[in-house]
Amino acid sequence: GEPVNEDLARTINYMVSHQLQDLTIEETCKKYQTPGNCASLKVPAVNHPIWGHMAAGIRAQELRLQKILKLLASGITAFARSVDDEALPPVQQDALALMCNAQFEINCLRKTAIRPMLNPKYAALCKTSSMQPPNLLFGEDLSKQVKELDDGAKTVGLIRAQ
Repeated sequence: GEPVNEDLARTINYMVSHQLQDLTIEETCKKYQTPGNCASLKVPAVNHPIWGHMAAGIRAQELRLQKILKLLASGITAFARSVDDEALPPVQQDALALMCNAQFEINCLRKTAIRPMLNPKYAALCKTSSMQPPNLLFGEDLSKQVKELDDGAKTVGLIRAQ
């Protein structure tokens, strides 16, 4: 693609190939807390009934993905605070869209990683929809979703039994 400013290119190349120190990350993220009117930027927690039965390895991976999502959310927030309030030029719209889609895709990846641990009849809980819940990864109404899947399985069983 078209080159960017050389100083900026050096900075980018350095930053993507070197890990920031934890203190630097912590201090920077504190400056860019999720705006109150951007609830979807919050990192949704895994619902307690699922978290309580996850294997240690999957939990560790989940915590790493949550950390990445927090970094990305802080980056999106910093970007949002750096732009003009009037209108975003196309390149900034594209940047925002790509960062937000990365957030969405990581949440989908989290569900995919948890799916093998679930009873197969509840695998549909991990489907990636066009909308992600802001507070809990599997939505606020997990019990209702489980009941619907159970009822659906009974109905399918009745139909196949005929």
